[in-house]
Amino acid sequence: VQVMESGGGLVQPGGSLRLSCVASGNDYMINYMGWFRQAPGAERELVAEIMYAGVKKYADSVKGRSTISRDMISNTAVLEIKDLKPEDTGVYFCKVIENGLSNYWGQGTQVTVSS
Repeated sequence: VQVMESGGGLVQPGGSLRLSCVASGNDYMINYMGWFRQAPGAERELVAEIMYAGVKKYADSVKGRSTISRDMISNTAVLEIKDLKPEDTGVYFCKVIENGLSNYWGQGTQVTVSS
């Protein structure tokens, strides 16, 4: 399974961003798609995730200002975050789970929130 992220870049504080993740090459159903963030010197942490049944979960740090959505046909997950803060800076990784068993990660996309 190939996982490809896009949409990162430099954003001013208070701005918004839209990240896309596309999973391809899967032989079985993609049950899970999630976005994780890794800030410099920190561990990778969950930002938002969406399960096959449509259940969504958000980190407290982005709750209320972010939305995750998924297109089941194209296996695309979109993360939108508004009112960006410098602490949102980091490399954003997409994780997918195929058939409830196999985990795959993308290469990551850099997001920098700075004026």
